[in-house]
Amino acid sequence: MEKFLKKMRDLLGDEYDSFVESLNKPAYRGMRVNTLKCNSEDALKLLDFKTEKTPFFKDGYYIENEVEHIGSHPLHHAGAIYMQEPSAMSAVAMLDVKEGDKVLDLCAAPGSKTTQIAQQLQGTGLLWSNEIVRSRASILVQNLERCGVKNAVVSSNSPENLCPSLCGFFDKILVDAPCSGEGMFRKDEDAKKEWSQEHVESCANRQLHILNSAKVSLKAGGELVYSTCTYSVEENEGVVKAFLEQNPEFELIDSGETFGRNTLSYAKRIFPMDGGEGHFAAKFRKNYTPENEKPLTKDIKFKKKGKKREVMPAIQKARTEAYDFLYTVFNEGEYDNLFTVGDKVYALTDSMVELFDYNLDFKKLCVIKMGVEVLVNLGKRFEPIHNAFTACKKSSAKSVLNLDINDEKLYKFLHGEEISVDESLKGYTLVCVEDIPLSFGKCSSGSLKNKYPKGLRNNGKFN
Repeated sequence: MEKFLKKMRDLLGDEYDSFVESLNKPAYRGMRVNTLKCNSEDALKLLDFKTEKTPFFKDGYYIENEVEHIGSHPLHHAGAIYMQEPSAMSAVAMLDVKEGDKVLDLCAAPGSKTTQIAQQLQGTGLLWSNEIVRSRASILVQNLERCGVKNAVVSSNSPENLCPSLCGFFDKILVDAPCSGEGMFRKDEDAKKEWSQEHVESCANRQLHILNSAKVSLKAGGELVYSTCTYSVEENEGVVKAFLEQNPEFELIDSGETFGRNTLSYAKRIFPMDGGEGHFAAKFRKNYTPENEKPLTKDIKFKKKGKKREVMPAIQKARTEAYDFLYTVFNEGEYDNLFTVGDKVYALTDSMVELFDYNLDFKKLCVIKMGVEVLVNLGKRFEPIHNAFTACKKSSAKSVLNLDINDEKLYKFLHGEEISVDESLKGYTLVCVEDIPLSFGKCSSGSLKNKYPKGLRNNGKFN
C-alpha cells in the first residue's frame, strides 16, 4: 500500500491527510428510488429509516450505516429501491439519458447503473445491457426483472465481438469499465489486498481497448460516458488522453453537472471528501467525419416487383393460444409482440421488434434475454411467470391483492407461505405492496398459493 499512498499524496497534495483520515471511517451507503415502480416521495414515506438526498442523482439518497437487512425489505423485493453507493450514480447522471434514446451499457453487471438508465428511459427507446461474464449476466437479468424493466436486451459478449455488429446504432453509451477498484477500499478489504501498480497498468490497457471497441457502436453526434471507481491517474486521465489522441473525431464535453471536482476541464473526480467513495467519469461526443463508420442500416430486400421481403426473425411469433391465455391474466395492451424461445414466451417492446429489421444474428451476439418473460408453455397449458408480474402495472392485472407494508400476510408471502385471501379473488393474482407490483400467486377458495420464486424469498421479517 505504500506505493498507493505515495501516488495519492502526489495527486491530492494538501488534502492528502484528509483522505488518509477518511480511509478509517465507514463507507458511504446509499440507495436509489426506482421511478419505474414508484416516485421518491411515496417510497420515502414507506421507509422506517432516515435518508438524506445525495448531490449525484435526483432520486439518490444516503442511508444510515446502522440500517440492516435492507435486502429483506418489501420495497427492495418489489424493485422500488435499489442499493447503490451514492457517487456510483454520477456516471448515469452525466450520460443524461432522454426518453426514446437507444442506450448501450457495455459493462453492465450487476445492474445498478443499467437499472438507473432504465428509469430514465421510462419504458421508451431501447436499453442494451451487456456483461461478458455469464454468471454475472444472470445476476444482471435478475435485477432488471426485479426493477420492472421491459425494454432491455441482455447479452453476454465481449465488447470487441458485440460492438462492430451494432455499428453506429446507439445514441448514448456507458462504459463503466472494470478497474483497480481503489475507490472500493473502504468497502472491500480484498480490493485493498489485491492492489498493485501492475494491476493498475493492466486495467488501463484493458479500459482503452474497451473504449475503442465501444466507439464503433455510437452514432455520429452521440455521447459516451467513461467511468471507473478508482483514483488512478493511469486509468482515468491517462485513458481519456490516449483515447482522444487515437480518435480525433471524439471530444471531451461538459456534462453540466456540478458535483465532485473537475479534471481535464470537464471530466469529474469524486473523493470521500466530496461525499462519495471514489469515482471518475468523462463525457465524450462523437463528431461526424467522412471517415466515421457507416451506421447500421435496416436489411430491406426487394423482389423483382419492388416489394419488401419479410426478414424472418431468429425467434418465432407466439401462437394465438398464448395471447388468449395472457389476456385472461392481464388486460390487452400491457404485453404485446409475443415471441417464443423454446418453451418460454416473451413480450417485446416496439423498439425491440424493430431490431429484426437489421438482420442481426442474436445467437452470435450472445443475447440471453429480450423484453419480459411472461409465460411458460407446459405442453397442454400455459402458466404465467414471475417477470410478467414484476414488470406490469397494477391497473393492468385482472386480479390483484394489495398488501399494506405492515401486513403480516406480506411477510408470510415473502417467506413463501400460502396466505388467506378474500374468496372473490380467483386464478392467477398480482400481489402488490402498497400498490407496487411484487409477484404473484394463484387464488382459489379463499387461499393464495404462493408463486414467489424460491431463490428470492426471505428468511424472516425486515428489521
